[in-house]
Amino acid sequence: MRFDIISVLPDLLQSPFAHSILQRAQKKGIAEIHVHNLREYADNKHKSVDDYPYGGGSGMVMQIAPFAACIEKLQAERQYDEIIYMTPDGVTLNQEIANGLSSAENIMILCGHYKGIDQRIRDIYVTKEMSIGDYVLSGGELPAAILVDAVIRLIPGVLSDETSALTDSFQDGLLDAPIYTRPVDWKGHKVPEILLSGHEAKIMAWRHEQQLKRTKERRPDLLND
Repeated sequence: MRFDIISVLPDLLQSPFAHSILQRAQKKGIAEIHVHNLREYADNKHKSVDDYPYGGGSGMVMQIAPFAACIEKLQAERQYDEIIYMTPDGVTLNQEIANGLSSAENIMILCGHYKGIDQRIRDIYVTKEMSIGDYVLSGGELPAAILVDAVIRLIPGVLSDETSALTDSFQDGLLDAPIYTRPVDWKGHKVPEILLSGHEAKIMAWRHEQQLKRTKERRPDLLND
């Protein structure tokens, strides 16, 4: 699976992709992550990629020409399943979306900055607009990193225990149950006896009960859905 990320701040994405699961996925050849500097596609000596908004107003707007040049260069090299723009007014990323994207071969991600990007980029090139929550960040780089992480960990062979991702929160529409490890007793705080019983059916029933309880307390909207 390949990700191409277009950003005006490519250095901001070096660390998230250089460690842990994402690093291992790349070393195994399961995933490729390429970050492209948008300024390299600017057609002016100052390498600026933004300008004042038509109609007035505060903030600067990212221009269409640099994005178009980069997008079209990449499209000439391969076909993309999705071209995703990270934006606060996009559809909110969830586990179902991540599951669906994990079967793609090539995904391009556009990272906005300043006030946003020229609407024509969204109209002409973007196939999906995505948000990570109802708040505004300085740019799309961190949301892009979150999206890539959420998708890559689902690809077979990435996690050492491939069943782990299947039992994460939201995979079955519920939050995950409480989890414990050694020691059994820490300063009087003990692991529930059922988890020490070795009775698989009873443990599974307990976990499902805990999932329902936690979801009802913290995310009742999931039960309504």
